[in-house]
Amino acid sequence: MTKVLLVGVGLIGGSVALSMKKQQDIVIAGYDIHTSNLEMAKSRGIIDEMVSDVRRAAEQADLIILGTPVEQTIQFMEKLAEWDLKDQAIITDVGSTKWSIMKAAERLNELGKTFIGGHPMAGSHESGAAYATADLFRGARYVLTPSAETTVAQLEMLTKWLSNTEANFITMDAKEHDQVTGVISHLPHMIAASLVRQVEEHANKNNLVRQMAAGGFRDITRIASSSPVMWRDISRQNRDTLLDLLEDWMKEMQQVKQLLEKSDQHELYTYFSDAKTFRDSICI
Repeated sequence: MTKVLLVGVGLIGGSVALSMKKQQDIVIAGYDIHTSNLEMAKSRGIIDEMVSDVRRAAEQADLIILGTPVEQTIQFMEKLAEWDLKDQAIITDVGSTKWSIMKAAERLNELGKTFIGGHPMAGSHESGAAYATADLFRGARYVLTPSAETTVAQLEMLTKWLSNTEANFITMDAKEHDQVTGVISHLPHMIAASLVRQVEEHANKNNLVRQMAAGGFRDITRIASSSPVMWRDISRQNRDTLLDLLEDWMKEMQQVKQLLEKSDQHELYTYFSDAKTFRDSICI
């Protein structure tokens, strides 16, 4: 029987746990600072038991999944370094940034503990155990960032445990991961949040803004409803990448402003046409 400890029973960790529950030989214990979240997870069958003594549960676990926001994950890794974990235990996470987490994992590796970074690249603007689903990651990319000390056998074991997510696993360098996700995930969240804040200013002056908001606004700003705690941590941990990307974005917006000032019919058409062509070429 494989014993799993899930620390942080939210949307992502809860969805990973639900997919793992398809296997008959797995027992999942859950730990969360929010008792109501634990109770919800237990009632939905995400976890088999709620634990209060997290150290004891960690020392009994074969697999520890850290489903907390990035900065809390790093803090918890410091505790794990002090605990007497099983020799063959594997620790992983589900965080959206990887470089800072893999730096924190160096101490674990030095102590002979096994940490393999993870990022299942699917989600929702909703949060919490109430919204976890077993098929959230089906067909999605699931990035793993092993360290230099990770063996092939350990990587294969983790992939086997996570196989019922039905995700497509890919191994990446942590820095490359943060650069790529900065482009396709973190920057879009920044833009969505800033757009909502700008619209709010107009809505405070004219209530028709709220009344007229429809599909286009909903689609482009949906992700702005995601967890503020999670995105605060992601922004801090991937700050340098985001600062560079925002510089590029400001240049792009300056170009758009110039196009509008010129109001050239052909150039405006080309701008939107090129964007459509590239967007249509991406299989999402």
